Formats: sequence, C-alpha cells, structure tokens
Amino acid sequence: MFLFRSLTAVAALLIVFLLPTTPADASAPLRVHAASRGKFIGAALATTPLANESQYRTIAATEFSQVTAENAMKWDSTEPSQGQFNFSGADQIVTFATQNNQQVHGHTLVWHSQTPGWVQSLGATAMRSAMQNHISQVVGHYANNATVTSWDVVNEVFDDNGNMRTSFWYNTLGQSYIADAFRAARAADSNARLCINDYNVEGINAKSTAMYNLVSSLRQQGVPVDCVGFQGHLAIQYGFPGQVQQNMQRFADLGVQVRVTELDIRMIMPRDATKDATQATYYRDVVNACIAVTACAGITIWGFTDKYSWVPDTFSGQGAALIYDASYQQKPAYTAVHDALAGGTSTDTTPPTTPGTPAASNITANSATLTWTASTDSGGSGLAGYNVYREQGTTDPQLGQSSTASITLTGLSAATQYQVYVRARDGAGNLSGNSALATFTTTTGGSGGGPCTATGTVQTQWAGGYVVQPVTVTNTGSSAINGWTVTFTLPAGHTLSGSWNATLTSSGQTITAKSLGYNANLAPAASTTFGFQVSRPAGDTATPSGYTCASP
Repeated sequence: MFLFRSLTAVAALLIVFLLPTTPADASAPLRVHAASRGKFIGAALATTPLANESQYRTIAATEFSQVTAENAMKWDSTEPSQGQFNFSGADQIVTFATQNNQQVHGHTLVWHSQTPGWVQSLGATAMRSAMQNHISQVVGHYANNATVTSWDVVNEVFDDNGNMRTSFWYNTLGQSYIADAFRAARAADSNARLCINDYNVEGINAKSTAMYNLVSSLRQQGVPVDCVGFQGHLAIQYGFPGQVQQNMQRFADLGVQVRVTELDIRMIMPRDATKDATQATYYRDVVNACIAVTACAGITIWGFTDKYSWVPDTFSGQGAALIYDASYQQKPAYTAVHDALAGGTSTDTTPPTTPGTPAASNITANSATLTWTASTDSGGSGLAGYNVYREQGTTDPQLGQSSTASITLTGLSAATQYQVYVRARDGAGNLSGNSALATFTTTTGGSGGGPCTATGTVQTQWAGGYVVQPVTVTNTGSSAINGWTVTFTLPAGHTLSGSWNATLTSSGQTITAKSLGYNANLAPAASTTFGFQVSRPAGDTATPSGYTCASP
C-alpha cells in the first residue's frame, strides 16, 4: 500500500497537485487548472536546456506541477561503471523541482535500453545482485526527499505482440526479475509509489491485456506494484487508440493508480493546420480520459517544446509532437490541453466550412470508402475532423468519424441503399453544415450474402503495425451454424504477427481465419469475436477491409 512520506513533508505540495481547488482562472497556467481537477500535469526535462536556457526554465517552472528526468536517472547516467554512482544530472532535476514546488517521477530503474554493457554481460547471480544494488542505491539516494514521489521500476517488459520481451534481463533471469525489482524498490523506499511502464498499452489490445494480467498476477503474489504507466507515444497518421478511458478504468479496478507518463503525438512533416487540429484533438482526448478516471493521477508530456523532442531522431520524416513549437510558441495542442483541464474555455463559435460532396468507392457487402473535399476553419480552434451520418429522416445515425477527408465505413448491411452526408467539426465542437448527399448500395455477395457476416475494427496503430480487434462474426441466418471461416486480404507488405480466438493461416496476402472449438457454434443473431496483429512498413498507414464470412 502506498504511504505518504510524512504529512509535514507533503503538506506544502497539496495545494499544487493533490487537492481540488476553486475553478481556475481561464488564462491560468496548466498546473493551476490541473490542480483544480485533482491531477498533475508534467513534463520530461533535459538537463542541458534546463541549465542553459531561461525560456526553457521559465515554461517548465510555470506550466507544470510534475517533472520526469528525460535521461538523467537512467542506469547509464547514474551507474555507468559498476559501483560508481553519479547523481549530478538527477540532482539538478530534483533541485529544480524542489525550488518550483513540483513532484518528481523517477525514470527508470530497470530497462533493456540505456543500460551499460557491463550489466548485460553478467551471469544470473551477479546480474540479480547488480540490479538489486542499483535499485537500492538510486532509490535510496532520494528516499528521504519529499520531492521524489514515484518511480518507474521496470520499463517495457513486453514486446509488440504482448509476449515477454526477450531482453537480456528476461533471457538471464526469467520473468522473476520483475517481482525482484519491485521488492528491492520497496525495501529502498517504503513510501514511494512504484510503477510499471510500457508503450502501446493506452487502449484495450493484446499488449495492454498482457500488462493487465501481469499486474493482476503480481499483486495477487503481494508484489508492491502501486501504479501502471501508459507511455502515450502516439501518431496522428495511425489513429487514436480505442477505449483509452475504459482501459484506464480496468487497471484502476485492480486497485492501482494509473497515469500517462510520456505523452507526445507526432505527425508526418511538414506541419499544417489540419494536422495541428488533429493533434490537438488527440491531446484533448487523452486529458479527458484521465479526468474521467478518478485513479488517473495525471499526465506527463515527454518534453514540451519541439526544439528538444526525441521524435525526429527516431522516426524519419516525423516530428512536431509537442505542445510548444521549436520557438517556444504555444501550439493548438497547448490550447487543447489547457481547455480540457480548465473545463473548456474556448470562445470559438465559428463553424468550419461545409465539406465537399462525398464520393463512394470500394463498395462491398458490408463496407464502403468515402472521400470528399476538405473543410477549412477560421474560428481559431482548428479543424478537428469529420462526422459521417446516414440520412434517415427524423434521426440520422452517425456511421463514423475521421480525422482526414476520407473514411472506410464498416458493418454495413448487404444489398442496402445508403444515403450519407458529412459534417466537419472544429476543436471547440462547432459543426459545419451538411454536405450534399451521396448515395450507394452495398453488394449482395461476400459476407453479406451468406449465413454470417464479419466486420473488423482497427483498435490501435503504431509506426510498424496495428491491432485489429474485435473482428465480430455474426450468424445472420435463421438456424444455428457450427463453424465459420472469415477471409480478408492484407495490404501489400503487411505480415501477420499474432492472433487470438481463431486459427489464422496465410496464403500470400490472403488471410483465412477459422473458428475454434469454443466459439464455433452460433445461434441465429449470435456473435463472437477474434483479433489479430499485423506488422507493416514504417510510414504505411493502410489497413485491411472487406471481410467475408462463410459457414462450412
């Protein structure tokens, strides 16, 4: 159980980031609005600009109530040679935070990256001893410092498929290194909050489910896992993760605190107003998800200015991932974070222009692709995306949303005429007028004409792949079916890297998914689901569509 260091030591910090206050002034810094929500808002800080740039220091001190050392607390910085510890950079971060009434999150104790070679070459007994000693020394160095309140104890223990990462830690020590690391951290500081941290676990997917199962198992064993960190390295070209709030809540229900630890949202360069608006929407959606979950302590942005972002050096042709540009000017993303924390303060009442008439293509029994001429927005909050509706008279259901001027609709009924229109939306929630109607009719073949249908949803995406979950298989006939087969085609260059709840086989780019014993029998109108993960070339944003279903 997490304990505060002492009531006296923490009392000075309560006003800033623990207790809700009266509504903040609309123009107040981010940390004031976050405090009014009972949350922290943080940034990862680098030691060089912190020492050398006054504008960097001013923004870091004024806007944020929490800081994380970007690199200064990692193993290669704190113990580059065995038994030789260096806390100069880490102490610089902690001193700055103490002076500005901020909390510090320690990052990171045990990670497969940025760990010196001398550690990686050790045998099992020596490696376990070195890990325990490192944690004891680093955490112990700050155990009596009220500013350092939490630690990423282990970082990125899973691979992209949700399997244990075959790092030198795992290969030498097995999975037990995780529990040992947490126990060593608790022994070094009985009051710090201890976190496990990973990427691509923001939404509900195979990897986050693996994390959920691990945390549940560790806590059942009495391992002191106090919180779960969702890194939040997102990209607008891959879509927003599915069910972020629900994912946070299911971890919270295990009894742990949750937090977004490394948020940035990159784009393919160059920047433009549409990309900025989409990025702002993603930032807003992350903040709103955290606000909606009581156990979400807050959000840390991985840096704050594009001038010092890690993204361009890691993702070729991508960047502009943060809320300030390289000249320390606030971007629409800053306004989105500010307004979400403030409860919405935008004065933009000007709707975007009306989109062009949508054109339908790639029509199947259960899907169709729409494209249209993009809208523009002059109200100040930026173009955020589009809503697509079906014209049905008194009440028009929304068929989907898109951040770009195209969308692939799925889950449509076979042999059915659709009349659809598009409305643009801006960052303040204003909607444009209706576009002109587009009319198309789905086909009768494929999944819509047989005894079952299949529709797939892309749940999450990243630079080199994506997860489709759920693929929903429904018995559309009047009698029960015993077994089903779903067929779909992967885009060129994409390869299947994992699946669950079905047996998947590949023939070139054609994938065949067959039912398993426990989900083969479907009564009329009953449905079941399966999922799969795909690897794809960097920069490729295509995903599969046109699922067909048949019963043996």
